[in-house]
Amino acid sequence: MLDLSHRPSSRPWQNPGLFWAELTAATAHLDSPVAALHLGALRHNAYDLLDRADGTPLRVASKSIRVRGVVEAILALPGYRGVLAYTLAEALWLAETVTDVLVGYPTADRSAIRRLGRSPELAATVTLMVDSIAHLDFIDAVLPPGSRVPIRVCLELDAAWNTPVLGHLGVWRSPVHTPGEARRLGAAIAARPGFSLVGVMSYEAQVAGIGDKPAGKPLRGLVTRWVRRRSVGELAERRSAAVAAVREVAPLEFVNGGGTGSVESTRADASITDIAVGSGFFGGHLFDNYASFRPAPAAAVALSVVRKPSPDTAVLLGGGWIASGVPGADRMPRLVWPEGLSLVPREMAGEVQTPLTGAAAARLRVGDRVWARHTKSGELSEHVNEFALVENGRVVDILPTYRGEGKAFL
Repeated sequence: MLDLSHRPSSRPWQNPGLFWAELTAATAHLDSPVAALHLGALRHNAYDLLDRADGTPLRVASKSIRVRGVVEAILALPGYRGVLAYTLAEALWLAETVTDVLVGYPTADRSAIRRLGRSPELAATVTLMVDSIAHLDFIDAVLPPGSRVPIRVCLELDAAWNTPVLGHLGVWRSPVHTPGEARRLGAAIAARPGFSLVGVMSYEAQVAGIGDKPAGKPLRGLVTRWVRRRSVGELAERRSAAVAAVREVAPLEFVNGGGTGSVESTRADASITDIAVGSGFFGGHLFDNYASFRPAPAAAVALSVVRKPSPDTAVLLGGGWIASGVPGADRMPRLVWPEGLSLVPREMAGEVQTPLTGAAAARLRVGDRVWARHTKSGELSEHVNEFALVENGRVVDILPTYRGEGKAFL
């Protein structure tokens, strides 16, 4: 089993030349694409998140990892508690070894609902997300209350900031925005046979998911920092009131919030009992745009040069593994080694080939490898069967991804 139990004493990633050369040498015997996970960097990120949380338990967002062995190794560290899954089917699979799984999104998976409702063990482990009576109606239509064990549910509170000028800032998730709306839905759930309301969740994407120091965009950074300050204050007051209102009708076990980019502000909210973190473990380049923290580049992929269309260009096989969100250059893989490479503006990163230009492209030959980091993390794991675990300059183990275990949940 992967062991993350000791904090690393060195930070080799701070010397890119040595770091990427070591990963290249360690994985040279493996055919590309090679997804590598540097164990020292992964340990650093896991402990750095604990430092930032300052005692508030952290819930592992599996969507951003998608490697069961890594999820289990993180959960073995004191300070981590439970998983935030992204589908019910995934949650049921993880429940084979994990004792606390919260599904982060509502489900319409009938077969998975039947499995959950017919198993006292699974129903005690897995909690579903709801934000409307319609979700309860759907579950009841699949498996009526009299024919199932009680289903644990979590009420999702909208964490977006509704501003008079800028409008809705955040992601479109729950319709439950005010403390009054939360209480009414909470009361309806508590009175509904076959359900048990055990938690509240809210995800402040406008704080956690947007970098406040984007490179070369000082004005955007200024606006983002202003939005973060105002949104954090508004949400802390509203969330606290909403949680208090829901507690009047149900004895909550947990209140989850936040993300990797908002650990400090989320932990300051007294109503929160655990914080969701995910992409910060692998350290995607999304977080290069944050002022207060910088994860180590724990995960990366090496792709091979397979063409030289001209002396000053090189073409990689594959590479177009794009992150979710508003389409743009910041959703694409970032070329990190060798330095001095750029994507071709009219082609960018493609599913089967990615042409490169720049000073270093002229030096690349067929068979050479180029390292790239991904914006988040889940998109990398979804495209490879395994990660090579690198420590002290050599591959010490191979871990399968969800895909490598034959799982594709979404």
